[in-house]
Amino acid sequence: MSAYVNVNGVITDAAHAVIPVYDHGFLYGEGVYEVFRTYRGEPFLLDRHLARLRASAARIGLDVPFTDAEFERRSLDTMMAAGLGTPASPGEPYPEANEAYVRILLTRGVGEITYDPAACPFPSLVVIAKPLPPTPLPHYENGIKVVIVTDIIRNHPESVSPLIKSNNLLNNALGMQQAVRAGAQEAVFRNYRGELAECAQSNLFIVTGGTVKTPPLDAGLLAGITRAFTIEVAAGLAIPCEEAALTDAALFGADEAFFTSTTKELVPIVQVDDQMIGDGQVGSVTKRLLAEYRRRAHGRP
Repeated sequence: MSAYVNVNGVITDAAHAVIPVYDHGFLYGEGVYEVFRTYRGEPFLLDRHLARLRASAARIGLDVPFTDAEFERRSLDTMMAAGLGTPASPGEPYPEANEAYVRILLTRGVGEITYDPAACPFPSLVVIAKPLPPTPLPHYENGIKVVIVTDIIRNHPESVSPLIKSNNLLNNALGMQQAVRAGAQEAVFRNYRGELAECAQSNLFIVTGGTVKTPPLDAGLLAGITRAFTIEVAAGLAIPCEEAALTDAALFGADEAFFTSTTKELVPIVQVDDQMIGDGQVGSVTKRLLAEYRRRAHGRP
């Protein structure tokens, strides 16, 4: 199985998917996106992702002429073309290789080379469906290394709002490049106040004294769908969880740390830069949260 792409209703394999170079998503990065995954072939939290897509679009003045049902239909059609996501029968095992990664991109559309949005009469809608990239098992069992980005900071909220899940990901890419050079799996951004905000591809959590903490939205971060679901999972387990401003010292002094993302769920962090977190092992709170997260996602009793 390989990736298939739906460009404005036309589905092809990835090699033959095209979009005009005058599309403002390409010219200016004017667009928003969402990524969702499937569990047992069913889209997970799709309604939340679509609500955030609409909120992101509103923040850049981009009209959304598609209903949620249309977004879902195009996503499912593209998944089917890729041979992915056939729902499993209750109680039957489901092959992980059939789980889907789906990326929905909505751009300003095709128009002349101008910043005037009136030049683009209709937005472009692109859906990419491919097999869900597996996260290496050792990342969950042994944890991963992250680095704190030193060269750049997270976008200032009064410059480009981090609440916009924008197709323009240059800030994230530059931060992730530093992580790759350091042999790390993720990058942690500071905000303009010097506080920790979020990661290049995920949201950040720490555990201190049994309490789970994550930066508040006003620290300049995206309102992660998995972040919010994890907070709900913690509440269901009666694990204290709070939003709190986090500093470098709070992260280095934490008992545990992890990040959350749609495609990777909860991934334990055991090393930041050259320093181990806690005892350098995956913590018990992180393990409980991940197990309960998966139980709920799979719809198990």
